[in-house]
Amino acid sequence: MDEALLRSLTPGVLTVLVRRGADFAAAEDAVQDALVEAFRVWPDTPPRDPKGWLVTVAWRRFLDAARSDTARRRRENLVEDEPAPGPVPSADDTLHLYFLCAHPALTPSSAVALTLRAVGGLTTRQIAQAYLVPEATMAQRISRAKRTVSGARFDRPGDVATVLRVLYLVFNEGYSGDVDLAAEAVRLTRRLAAAIDHPEVAGLLALMLLHHARRASRTAPDGSLVPLAEQDRGRWDTRAIAEGVGILQAALARDRLGEFQAQAAIAALHADAPTAGETDWVQIVEWYDELVRLTGSPLARLNRAVAVGEADGPRAGLAALASLDASLPRHTAVAAHLHERDGDLATAARLYAEAAGKASNLAERDHLTRQAARLNTRPHH
Repeated sequence: MDEALLRSLTPGVLTVLVRRGADFAAAEDAVQDALVEAFRVWPDTPPRDPKGWLVTVAWRRFLDAARSDTARRRRENLVEDEPAPGPVPSADDTLHLYFLCAHPALTPSSAVALTLRAVGGLTTRQIAQAYLVPEATMAQRISRAKRTVSGARFDRPGDVATVLRVLYLVFNEGYSGDVDLAAEAVRLTRRLAAAIDHPEVAGLLALMLLHHARRASRTAPDGSLVPLAEQDRGRWDTRAIAEGVGILQAALARDRLGEFQAQAAIAALHADAPTAGETDWVQIVEWYDELVRLTGSPLARLNRAVAVGEADGPRAGLAALASLDASLPRHTAVAAHLHERDGDLATAARLYAEAAGKASNLAERDHLTRQAARLNTRPHH
């Protein structure tokens, strides 16, 4: 049973139904029914034309569901008009589907769930497991999202930036449940890049590939976090790095810089350094300046302070940090790191312990607690 094939066909099948006049919510339910049926039937009798099979079954399910009296007249018209199996939807249709699932009326979490189901072909259960919520909660979220976009026109161009933010949210969830969301995000972004020629789509794909390439080295065998400077660079995926750098260079050459290209450029400079000590921090600071200019993001300013601390010394880093809001996530951890670099171990130990108390996940908390313990066992001067 080729689950990857099945999932790759999902958006095209959904688009055929919508083009035939099914409303989005009903079409999406019918496609999910067809996928379940495919799981049951295909292992014994694989179809010659998988996509045609899915379209036929999904269309029948849609017609069956449209049984109520008011729907019957419309259904009869649809049956009479039922088109012959037509050409495969164009890349343009897939693109509209991405835009629809990242509709501005949706909350980010709803847009993520709808994208994974309608474009990614994941089941509600898989998405619920990945986001650690009960299946019923996720089912509600998805049906609310579908109701929200059901009236939306299928032919209005959407906002690429919103689609990219949704895909980036998926990517940052990483791996939980039985679905590798980071890999899924790479797959969907690759598909988007094939459907639309846009430097920021390329920038996001490059960023994902460059981050994904370091994944094997990010955690120790005991599950603890390994900071970038201490990662075993021999475990980085050089093929993914080369692909990411190539995609990024082509995007940057078009001279339409955006935030994902800037972030990818920073990731590329890290990936390019044979050792942590050879990292080109001066150039990384310059890219953070671009990122801050593009986004005004406080988190970009925070990361810039870390880079300044590496490029110009810890005092310069602390000066850059001083102008930022101390309630920012990771602010305390960055301050601890810079104070340690500056030789003030007592302050650093206290701040690491404080940062551990604010950490958003267990792995980060353990890491910061260990940093505090490491400094507390050393003599302070």
